[in-house]
Amino acid sequence: MILVDSEGEKRHTPLFSFRIYWNHRVEGHGWTVHPPLPMAAKKIRWCTVSTPEQKKCAELAKALVAVLPPAAVTAFARLSCIRASSTAECINRIKANRGDLVSLDAGEVYSAVKQFDLVTIAKEIYSEGSCILSVAVVRNSSLTIRSLRGLRSCHSGVRWTAGWSLPLGFLLSRNYLSWSKEHPLTQDVSGFFNASCCPGAAAMSPALCSLCQGQKSYNPQKNYHCETSHSEPFYNNQGALRCLRSGEGDVAFVDHLALESIEGSDSDMFRLLCPDGTQAPISHYRSCNLGRGPGGGVVSRNNFRKIARKFLMTAQLMFGRQGRDRQRFQLFNSSGFEERDLLFRDSTHKLALLPDDMDVSQVLGLDYVALLKGLGHEGSSLEDSVMRWCCISHAEQKKCEQWALSIKSEPLVCVRAASMRDCIEKIKRDEVDAVSLDATHSYIAGKCGLVPVVTEYYGSHCVPEERGAHFEADVLPSLVGVAVAKCSNKNVIMGNLEDRRSCHGYMYSPAGWLLPHRHTLSLTHNSSSSCDPTQVYNEVFWKGCLPGSEGNLCKVCMGGIGEAASKRCTDNHNERYYGNMGALSVMTR
Repeated sequence: MILVDSEGEKRHTPLFSFRIYWNHRVEGHGWTVHPPLPMAAKKIRWCTVSTPEQKKCAELAKALVAVLPPAAVTAFARLSCIRASSTAECINRIKANRGDLVSLDAGEVYSAVKQFDLVTIAKEIYSEGSCILSVAVVRNSSLTIRSLRGLRSCHSGVRWTAGWSLPLGFLLSRNYLSWSKEHPLTQDVSGFFNASCCPGAAAMSPALCSLCQGQKSYNPQKNYHCETSHSEPFYNNQGALRCLRSGEGDVAFVDHLALESIEGSDSDMFRLLCPDGTQAPISHYRSCNLGRGPGGGVVSRNNFRKIARKFLMTAQLMFGRQGRDRQRFQLFNSSGFEERDLLFRDSTHKLALLPDDMDVSQVLGLDYVALLKGLGHEGSSLEDSVMRWCCISHAEQKKCEQWALSIKSEPLVCVRAASMRDCIEKIKRDEVDAVSLDATHSYIAGKCGLVPVVTEYYGSHCVPEERGAHFEADVLPSLVGVAVAKCSNKNVIMGNLEDRRSCHGYMYSPAGWLLPHRHTLSLTHNSSSSCDPTQVYNEVFWKGCLPGSEGNLCKVCMGGIGEAASKRCTDNHNERYYGNMGALSVMTR
């Protein structure tokens, strides 16, 4: 079974060694600052995307000056607010060192990291964790999730988690929306809906901007139509709800946190569309949603991450929900600035600062990253045209390299891994693209969000006759597991294997690991025995070779030699007794 997943660091000398010691002298929220003499002044440049956000940022800058010692403000926390026309421009500014920080939706975080080499500094944590739920909101009507074709849609933003990726992933999985993949997904989405407002989609598909209300201008700095900026009235989750309220749209795709802004009698005006084709009150978002994904995060350049992390830690300790100076300024509250969700989501309870070594797939989650890849989130590039095949041993890599030299189509790159399980993890982390797996590992891969694209075919006898020898048969070919013994060992039979030596293909292999323990192997092994095959084999056999295992079940294994040298019992071909042929070769030595 073959499965496919769908800046050199420049160290800045610290301008200021800023140490915050948290204690409990003042109602549990005391703090003390111990700054040495500053070495030089340093601004933190926060990128904003609207006038209200610029105002809130300016107030944060004033609050920092008011509560920090002068030396600390000069050397570390001197905040400067720079205005951009959209989050896309903010990303470009930070990449070009014309800005330092911006808060983004998780979908934009992924683009910033993968396409612009930025890094994630922190992620938002909400009352129920760091995840959000995507919901489809409508006015109280007869609409269902199955009847969205031809309607008018309001999205929080193109490639946003709740407004784009999760709902489209759902619609595609149910075949309500079809996508040929010969052209961008935006093209088929614009044909699916009659009209839309999806901020950020102007360059991809102008049709997805037909409902947007932002000011139009030939001057890019003054054009807010369909931009990811609060100057576009229908931008972000609150904007998508505004689009629905105004009657411009029939359905709004937002996250569940946005529902907090619908209060009192207004809640009776809206309903949620559930996956089963029914509707539910907006309070039922936990059971009536289109999927779960990561919340927002803060990005910066790699060489600025340490300063950025210290700055965010300081701002949160002083102005967070439990901050010492939260009466002066509230980091996660935008109520006094004419808009919601400025700088951060108003639903944020705290920021989780991330370590340097966290990959974007660890920050956002492997399943979410796999979804983005499946939706073509990264766009086309030279890297996308390279097929990276996962190999689990020296011999397999050598064969792969010979294959790569012989083909004349798309480039093939052979990537080394330690085992099939390691290959599954590498596909999830976007380090490789494909691997050939047995049935058990295929099942595990499916549980991890990977999908099968082709299966091995062993001949017509494996497919029902009425279907014929067809490579697209609905019934997958099967294999038969057998137990083999030497003819000279006539007293070796099933049920009489206790204290004998065993040879298995490898850990998790269908014939060598999964199937045998279902049968009676000895008088001490029966139906009441452990359901863990490895434990059963440890109890029944004296010793054996089960590559990938340990203890007595590794004592018969031999390891590798020469170029394939490895320790004994490795879960790959470097172990001489690995696999079906390896298990047979033990008996013929």
